[in-house]
Amino acid sequence: RARFVGKNGACNVAHKNIREQGRFLQDVFTTLVDLKWPHTLLIFTMSFLCSWLLFGMVWWLIAFAHGDLDHSTRLQRDPREGAAGAPDGFVPCVTSIHSFTSAFLFSIEVQVTIGFGGRMVTEECPAAILVLIVQNIVGLVINAIMLGCIFMKTSQAHRRAETLIFSKHAVIAMREGKLCFMLRVGDLRKSMIISATIRMQVVKKTASLEGEVVPLNQIDIQMENPVGGNSIFLVSPLIIYHVIDKNSPLYDISPLNLHHHEDLEIIVILEGVVETTGITTQARTSYLADEILWGQRFVPIVAEEDGRYSVDYSKFGNTVKVPTPSCTARQLEEDKSIM
Repeated sequence: RARFVGKNGACNVAHKNIREQGRFLQDVFTTLVDLKWPHTLLIFTMSFLCSWLLFGMVWWLIAFAHGDLDHSTRLQRDPREGAAGAPDGFVPCVTSIHSFTSAFLFSIEVQVTIGFGGRMVTEECPAAILVLIVQNIVGLVINAIMLGCIFMKTSQAHRRAETLIFSKHAVIAMREGKLCFMLRVGDLRKSMIISATIRMQVVKKTASLEGEVVPLNQIDIQMENPVGGNSIFLVSPLIIYHVIDKNSPLYDISPLNLHHHEDLEIIVILEGVVETTGITTQARTSYLADEILWGQRFVPIVAEEDGRYSVDYSKFGNTVKVPTPSCTARQLEEDKSIM
């Protein structure tokens, strides 16, 4: 069976035959942020090049319509005839534009505000002043979108989730006299996850009484943690556990038939606010039937040393065998009721 959620938290879902592709263009900013880096950089590079070429053509047309190109050509042939605004009385719209190449260079200078000083707009043409204003606004818009996308891509929430770790295996053992499903979660950074919450779901194929087959039925399962409720104080690794009772989807699972539940997948979702950035992040993982160890528990990894608590992450996923009944939680409750 294919995983619904990978160990790294990636969702194994492919979207096909989407007919309304135009919906993605209605939210261009999110689409740009979701794109891969090469595609994003290519789009912004082409945006700058196209805007420079477009306005370069506009500047060339303004110079051509005003006769600046003819005058510049004449000055290049015979500089003694005068310079721009000199004795011959001719004032160009933009000085020192004599070809499309120089108009393209002037377009780059205007949009990125380089200002080499060789070319400048004069008071001769109101249209040139208007184009100057429009190009500056267009350049500012492109820069703002580009900087916003780069910031969002570099500070995406899943980056922080890379340092939120889950144990490779989950375990089932006795705790407080009850059969429990347990896993360990930890945070590698010193900066905390504020208002962290954790929840678990069982994803499996089910069929309704009417015969409707649900291939990925998501069922919330009640969980417990050392703090109580769904909120956790993740300053050190915690063992999160779920009591397998009559309301649990694991109620009829035993060590003998555990690996026969090929469609069983338990998803763990950790959410919280990053302390340093204030951005909400989410970390996910999942456990298949062959990743659940029966009759084992996690070894302690927190110890007090020199007046402070230290965490040994080299033992984060280590487990040891403990005495555990080889029966289902249902049978265990029935045996207790008989006794």
